[in-house]
Amino acid sequence: MKVLNTVLSAFRALKRNKMRSFLTMLGIIIGVSAVIVMLAIGQGAKFSVEQQINALGTNVLIVLPGSQQQGGIRMGAGSMTTLSEDDAFAIQKECPAVALVSPGTRGGGQVIAGSQNWATGVEGTGIDYLEIRKWSVEYGEFYTDQDIRSAAKVCVLGKTVADNLFPDASPVGQTIRIRSVPFKVVGVLKAKGQNAMGQDQDDIILAPYTTVARRLSWWPNLRQILVSATSSSGIAAAQSQITELLRMRHKIAPYDADDFTIRNQADLATAATATTDILTYLLASVAGVSLLVGGIGIMNIMLVSVTERTREIGIRMSVGARSRDILTQFLIEALVLSLLGGTTGIILGIVGSRVITGIVNWPTIISVFSILLAFGFSIGIGIFFGFYPARKAALLNPIDALRYE
Repeated sequence: MKVLNTVLSAFRALKRNKMRSFLTMLGIIIGVSAVIVMLAIGQGAKFSVEQQINALGTNVLIVLPGSQQQGGIRMGAGSMTTLSEDDAFAIQKECPAVALVSPGTRGGGQVIAGSQNWATGVEGTGIDYLEIRKWSVEYGEFYTDQDIRSAAKVCVLGKTVADNLFPDASPVGQTIRIRSVPFKVVGVLKAKGQNAMGQDQDDIILAPYTTVARRLSWWPNLRQILVSATSSSGIAAAQSQITELLRMRHKIAPYDADDFTIRNQADLATAATATTDILTYLLASVAGVSLLVGGIGIMNIMLVSVTERTREIGIRMSVGARSRDILTQFLIEALVLSLLGGTTGIILGIVGSRVITGIVNWPTIISVFSILLAFGFSIGIGIFFGFYPARKAALLNPIDALRYE
């Protein structure tokens, strides 16, 4: 009951100067809402990146040729010609932790269909490519294993390519020319959107890797081998098995470096989300400065309040109020200011996040953690910055307080 009376007394004290109380809370309101919005933007960006990484496929490993060196200059991963079709077959056959394998190569150039043309890349793939990437054909069909063995001139178009080459007709069954080589369109892929790097995944043509290697590419060997592990827990085992197998097949000595590179999907996700985590922490830290400014405002206004109510404090002490009672009263007033500001800030932060999603179309995720963090900060600031003015009031000499004019 005593605490309730103190709280009601704090509300009455704040109501006496409504505008001053509101302006004091404004710093907390802006700080809390900014923290929630910034964390929501950061978490939304992280979720978006994770979704785009997952769009690469399930439990994916990418095996690339190694880096060659010319005149002391390392050319980078993929610059050697060390991966062969037999390597891909061996990985599929001899690595128990591997479920699916798709040999890959690349070509590209200007694509012509009737009066339309479009410059794009051509990805040579195996039959398991779509299952590894968790992609599917929207209409038509995918090429067959027989098409791959016979290096048939067939292809499947990405949605962007299909829309640009055949804006008013179905591409299936039509013939396109890629660098003067005729290809029959057998299907169109479902739209997949942009990847984590902002590239349009639908701006692509898929064709049998044997066809691309023989007709469109001057690269003698495979440019990559796309691999799917049997499970997420088996990715490390698959990577180890592939490494051991390829070192043996390529006759690499124990102390020599690999002539291939294996990229782990989990490593890609970790690297990408680490960037968004740093961005989130940076944004939240900048927003947190507003909370500190709001706390300083609370301390300032509470010191003014102590000065204005010095005589009132003296009267309370003279009728039996203890220093602890005065300390509690002013501390609760500071807490009420911060809690009201924090609650209002949370509401504005949630609304602001929704507005950003609706107007700018940025993904935002509001977590319970961000709300509790912002609310906890507002309480902590109320206690921290309210304690000094409350202690100053509690230590006033009753006689001097009564004499104060």
